[in-house]
Amino acid sequence: MGASKSESFSISHNEMATFFKALSHPARVAIVDYLLSAESCICGDIVNELPLAQPTVSQHLKELKNANIIKGTIEGTAICYCINPEIIHRIEHYFGSISKQLKNKCC
Repeated sequence: MGASKSESFSISHNEMATFFKALSHPARVAIVDYLLSAESCICGDIVNELPLAQPTVSQHLKELKNANIIKGTIEGTAICYCINPEIIHRIEHYFGSISKQLKNKCC
């Protein structure tokens, strides 16, 4: 298998790719949607919302957390997860920039 050559791209390109990779699974998108609809939640709540086993949900949460899309704080024996608004704003800015550039382009 060849090298990804990610070092050949800007920090911004690599960061966006990390965000998009973390959001590239429907279970992770469903987790983000669930977190948006709740004030906060613990892993057990998310497991009850998805048709996945607890270890699978935990792995998806780990991927989202590694990409900084969600934050987790320990509360007793549970972890409370929430959306990281800073990252969502960065993604929004990225797509807003694309949208502005597309207004002046045609195929």
